[in-house]
Amino acid sequence: MSRLQHLLKLMCSVLIFAELIRGNKDDMELLIELKKFLQAHNQINRGAYDGWLESEASPCNWQGVGCDADRHVSSLDLSSSRISGPIFGNFSSFTRLNRLDLSANSITGELPDDLNRCLGLKHLNLSNNLIGGVLNICSLTNLKTLDVSQNRFEGRISMSFPATCGKLTTLNISSNNLRGSITVLFNNCSSLKYVDLSLNRFSGPVSQGMAGLVQFNAAENDLTGNISLNMFPEGCKLQFLDISGNHLFGNLPNSIANCSGLTYLSIWGNSFDGKIPPGIGTIPGLEKLILGSNNFSREMPHELMNCTALKYLDISGNNFGGEVQGLFGKLRSLTNLKLHSNKYTHGIVSSGILRLPKLTMLDLSLNWFTGELPTEVSSMTSIKYLVLAHNNFYGQIPPVYGQLVQLQVLDLSYNNLSGGVPADIGNLSSLLVLMLAGNQLSGEIPKEIGNCTSLLWLNLAGNKLSGQIPPEISGIGSNPTPTFVRNQKDAVQLEIGTKKCLSLMRWIPLGYPGFNYVESEMSLKDCRDLEDRILKGYGIVKPPSLQPCIILGYVRFSRNLLSGHIPPMVSAMRNFHLLLLDDNLLSGVLPSEICQMPLVALNVSRNVFSGAIPSEIGRMILLEILDLSFNNFSNGLPPSLNQLFKLNKFNVSYNPLLSGNVSSTGQLSTFDEQSFLGDPLLSFRFADYGPHLDSNEDEFSTEGTEGHPAIEETIMVSVIAFIVFFFATFVIREYHNLMYVYLCYKTQMCEYEDLWRFVTLELCNHVKKLEK
Repeated sequence: MSRLQHLLKLMCSVLIFAELIRGNKDDMELLIELKKFLQAHNQINRGAYDGWLESEASPCNWQGVGCDADRHVSSLDLSSSRISGPIFGNFSSFTRLNRLDLSANSITGELPDDLNRCLGLKHLNLSNNLIGGVLNICSLTNLKTLDVSQNRFEGRISMSFPATCGKLTTLNISSNNLRGSITVLFNNCSSLKYVDLSLNRFSGPVSQGMAGLVQFNAAENDLTGNISLNMFPEGCKLQFLDISGNHLFGNLPNSIANCSGLTYLSIWGNSFDGKIPPGIGTIPGLEKLILGSNNFSREMPHELMNCTALKYLDISGNNFGGEVQGLFGKLRSLTNLKLHSNKYTHGIVSSGILRLPKLTMLDLSLNWFTGELPTEVSSMTSIKYLVLAHNNFYGQIPPVYGQLVQLQVLDLSYNNLSGGVPADIGNLSSLLVLMLAGNQLSGEIPKEIGNCTSLLWLNLAGNKLSGQIPPEISGIGSNPTPTFVRNQKDAVQLEIGTKKCLSLMRWIPLGYPGFNYVESEMSLKDCRDLEDRILKGYGIVKPPSLQPCIILGYVRFSRNLLSGHIPPMVSAMRNFHLLLLDDNLLSGVLPSEICQMPLVALNVSRNVFSGAIPSEIGRMILLEILDLSFNNFSNGLPPSLNQLFKLNKFNVSYNPLLSGNVSSTGQLSTFDEQSFLGDPLLSFRFADYGPHLDSNEDEFSTEGTEGHPAIEETIMVSVIAFIVFFFATFVIREYHNLMYVYLCYKTQMCEYEDLWRFVTLELCNHVKKLEK
């Protein structure tokens, strides 16, 4: 009997081993089929699957392949594998497959029917791809986690939900084009804890089935209606709630207090009105409260002072008016306070917000504040981001602002500030962003600004700054690394902006490469991500292969009264990609050293530059925008300009001394006559496919013109053009002298009331000096 038992055990072991070998072989054959499929659709830049070796006995050690105890393939992780093309159509043949991750690729097309036959799947991640069509996974009833975010799915999801949510705990379908009502979709999903529906087109009222949810995000949809009391029942387990950017209205119910574990609450960008519910103040662990862009009354519930964990408060865009509420100055735990767009007129100092000990970010922009800038900011030892733009502040910039050594962003743009830029700004070695545009600042740019070694975004446009650009300017942005490293260690997303991308639109010049969006095309999440990337030194766009860095810093001195030469030391500014010096009084030659900057955009239009355009510009292989118009450049266009293959905006108009031929081939031939207006000495040799004169005839002969009125008209136009451009050249060459005469008169340096009499006497004096 014992021998028989041993024999049976041996036979069972052999059968089991044979089954394992057969199953393992089937899975390996499927994996090889998958590999060949992926290779066929991805000829270059393949992922880790390209290294799967068929010679190995088992695929369980292949990268991205996971096996169960029986050596069957149970999981496939092909995330970030540079996969393009459609989804493999035979995943269902992996009979033990319970986890499939194809995220962060470039997969296109629609979901294959085969995917609905993967009945054992428990975890499916298709996020960050280009998959479109209808989201139909109605047969995958064993799913626990589903992530199809950031794709192109469209239509309704009712065929998949609630059919597939019996065991589902995590659902992320954000950033698609899904639509329809969500009111009852998740009512029977008893296991569901984490739901993200944001950045879609869902409509109707907010779902009532939230009793068991821990996280619910439906931001930036088309949800309407009000929030009922039943949405937050007793025992509410919500820790994260984001319903921002919808069309919700009415009162926010006080039953929000039932969600005692809430740490994040955002209802930004709706039409809620009435009083802010005092129940919010009974949530002890609340850290982030975003109530901006609604219609709440200005009365603040004193219960908010009980929120001792509150770090981030955004109550902007509610048009409170009047004085800044004193309650804000009592929230001692705050690190970020956004009060922009509220029509405040006073109360910055009296409210006590400048004495908050932990405050690192304060945004008071887009209000109606007047008076001088508060010097009390000198006590804000922790402040990093100070935004006071778009108000009516006047007077000088207090030198004490140069004592805020932690400061990384200072935005005082679009006020009525006067006086000079204080030299104390040079003390701010951590300063990344300095925005002083749109004021009445005068005097010279202080040379001390070169000590701002982190400064990468500098905008002084639209002021009355004069004098020369200091050579020390080459020191700005020379070593931002220590500041970026500190910011990168901060796990919290860094936010500095106002509503949507308004701050970024103010900071980043129009046409900035990589940011050619309009505000309506960028979600709030996009803007926040962009701000975070800027402050952590990750740039705005992924770098091209030829680009040496991705910081994309810029200097903008447009629309001032700067004069003199561009200092050749700008060649050291290797972290800057935009140089915008248009509409000044700069003169001399354009220094060839400027071509050592890795510029993407160069604008020196509307100045008084002269001499030849430096041929070294042809080495600026990253250049996309080049504007040299309204100057006095001479000689021909350098042939090297044809090597600028990325150039898509080019303008040398109104340089009447430019001469020679515009090439009919190369990059310059891609631009039409709008790039060469007002350049009468330039000739074009574009290909001529129509009838033309014999090449032996004199093209400039006037013989027989009596019988050709068109030729007479052409000659007359040429004569008139010559006269016009002769006087234009005279005005450009004598620009400084004429400006001197005009400014003397305007500033009342003389006592003559009649401008013409003054000019006459000045010219007479000038003649007498010449006679002597």
